[in-house]
Amino acid sequence: MHRNVVTALILALTVVFGYFAAHVEIRTIFHDLLPKGHPFIEINDKYNERFGGPNIVSIMVEAEQGDIFQPKVLQRIKQITDDLYLVPAINQFQVVSLASRKLRSINSSTEGIETKPMMWPELPKNQQEIDSLREQVLANPLVYGRYVSPDLRSALVTADFIDRLIDYEKLYDGIMHIAEKYNGDGVRVRVVGEPLLTGWVVHFLPETFHLFLLTIAIMAALLFVTVRTWRGVLLPMLAGVVSALWALGIASLFKVNFDPLIIVVAFLVTARAISHAVQMLAAFDDELERGYAPRDAAAKALVALFRPGMLGVVVDAVAVAIVAAMPMPLLQKTAFVGAVWLGTIAVSAMVLVPTLLSWVTKPHATAFPVDTNRWLLRPLLNLCGALVLGRRSVAVVVIGLLVLLGSGYYATRVTVGDALPGTPLLWPDHPYNVDAKAINDTFQGSDQMFVVVDGEGPNAMKEPELLTNIDNFQRYLETQPQIGGTVSVVDLIGPVNANLHEGNRRFEELGPTADINGELLFMYMQGADPGDMDRFVDTDFKDGAVTMFFRDHKGDTIRTAVSRIEEYIDNHPLPGNSQYKLAGGLVGVLAAVNEEVFARQVESIALALLTLFVLSAIAYRSTVAGLFYMPLVVMSNTITFAFMAWKGIGMNINTLPVAALGIGLGVDYAFYVVDGVKERFEETGDVMASIRGSLLTAGRGVLITGGTMIAAVLVWYASSLKFQAEMGLLMALWLSVSAVTSLLLIPAMIYVFRPAFVFGNGASHAAVKPAAA
Repeated sequence: MHRNVVTALILALTVVFGYFAAHVEIRTIFHDLLPKGHPFIEINDKYNERFGGPNIVSIMVEAEQGDIFQPKVLQRIKQITDDLYLVPAINQFQVVSLASRKLRSINSSTEGIETKPMMWPELPKNQQEIDSLREQVLANPLVYGRYVSPDLRSALVTADFIDRLIDYEKLYDGIMHIAEKYNGDGVRVRVVGEPLLTGWVVHFLPETFHLFLLTIAIMAALLFVTVRTWRGVLLPMLAGVVSALWALGIASLFKVNFDPLIIVVAFLVTARAISHAVQMLAAFDDELERGYAPRDAAAKALVALFRPGMLGVVVDAVAVAIVAAMPMPLLQKTAFVGAVWLGTIAVSAMVLVPTLLSWVTKPHATAFPVDTNRWLLRPLLNLCGALVLGRRSVAVVVIGLLVLLGSGYYATRVTVGDALPGTPLLWPDHPYNVDAKAINDTFQGSDQMFVVVDGEGPNAMKEPELLTNIDNFQRYLETQPQIGGTVSVVDLIGPVNANLHEGNRRFEELGPTADINGELLFMYMQGADPGDMDRFVDTDFKDGAVTMFFRDHKGDTIRTAVSRIEEYIDNHPLPGNSQYKLAGGLVGVLAAVNEEVFARQVESIALALLTLFVLSAIAYRSTVAGLFYMPLVVMSNTITFAFMAWKGIGMNINTLPVAALGIGLGVDYAFYVVDGVKERFEETGDVMASIRGSLLTAGRGVLITGGTMIAAVLVWYASSLKFQAEMGLLMALWLSVSAVTSLLLIPAMIYVFRPAFVFGNGASHAAVKPAAA
């Protein structure tokens, strides 16, 4: 009677949640990636629409023969510039190129100083005008080297986008259409920019979905071969589907969007649901072999696995929920969805699966003719038993300790932030990374960071003492290997002053008074449109910016640069109450993210370990139980971080949620093995028989789920997204470590240390019986 009600209720809720799951929003929200409350983010949000935000796109137009000063190439530069104004969410005041009004030439005549756009609104009409344009570029330090390459073969077009208005799919389509439209016929067009990365992820969503389906299909096939029953395939898959629908439905109800980058987390959680279901099936089959009817066997399996199963679910859920302590909304949403998803396993795998098993009518029937248990699984488990019993158990424990120490040492080398140049989301030979390298090798750098100069009142940015400090600051910055170049309002004043002195470069310097600097800036601004000075100063000359160009945004690059910038600012304060404020732009935003990841990662691991200790101690009523699982979990994390250091995978906002799940992955299987030993020892009082028995039942579930999922997730290595491929390897590693430690290290530790929470009052008896055997 009760099983009918339980099943009907769960399936009814699944239908309801399934309806809402179908309407879950799959999209990236840029501000979800940013740590709330960080001073760098506050500066970026306040000034990014004026000084340039993190969503800048850089387009390099390259002449395959000769230089850019030929009609065909110049026309492409203008066409690309004009088309950019039509891309959705464009900040029209932040489109800069030779063909925009922003880049101006400075000329002196009998009538005074004249500034005018270099190549706007018309293209040069003849060779004489082209030659004049070349001379203007070479004479202008704001253009030559920054927007025209030193070898004159390439020109740069940059465009900033308004964060709150971005639709990444439309932006990606618009930019890529421009690049493809004007690429060819002797002109090479290369494109990079942070918004395009999200666009590429969205672009590959269909492939990701197909890989997900292929992975599930491989898992189903391997389960069928190893479990040999249809229930062994359908029920774990059903548990995964039910959990997914419940979690996504709840996310939809709470208006939580699902970011494409956390699809890997979704697979991990689904894998946990399948794993718990397979353990239930293994326990059910074990009870059938003891002669129980299906209904009784299902009830006994539920009772036997309730403690380790629920403990595993709760530890997993809490480990993921701890990620919510991170101040980034993306991680908080991931933590919410992940914790809810893992929590639903208590229903889908721990309640629904045994309930459905109670209706099995042919408990001993098999659908696959080859007895893989006899020819494959049992021999492997017997080998594990031989390795963890007797004197070999000490060797296993010692080897485990050495692995823990070695991986712990190497794990300290993991990089916070990106570990390699380019983007870790895509493969090194992907066109995006190829283009990024070409642009950064040609120009000062495509990644920008700005430092705000918060002046003391209007016209502060004209004061000689303040401008001299900025000038010295820029000179210092340009000596740093991480920084390719800088620009500020200081770079506008010198060329105007030199032109007043017949182009003599000796006079390319600041004016001696604020009034003179104001006059020089006024001369530069003649004929300028509103917004032309935005990237340098505000309208009343109170605040300005020093913009830096970086050739990569590796974690080490950003940390070193920020550290040296802060050190310089501390030692060279601005006059009066003026001050430098860090930092905006892409590099400033990434610096904030990296700081939060570094500050909170150790804290998150410590909280997860504390949770494991407390929950294990409560579940087994023993503090020893809380400590017993610690080496296993620590080893899981150190091996994971060591692997990340070896493969050049940085610890960033994308990898952090996956790393948090490693806490649970390192201990789930162990709970089942330990409880299996404990249950059998209560029946037999024989340590060796208890360990062997647990390995042949709980260990069988570990071997089936571990082997199945390891083989399945390796399919992800075929992904066009390098991030997904690496996370596939990471998952395979975690599952391998979890399976090996649960089948070898945990039984060996039980045999060597004879923990009282496993053997209870029989601990002393357990210590001598095997010796006499």
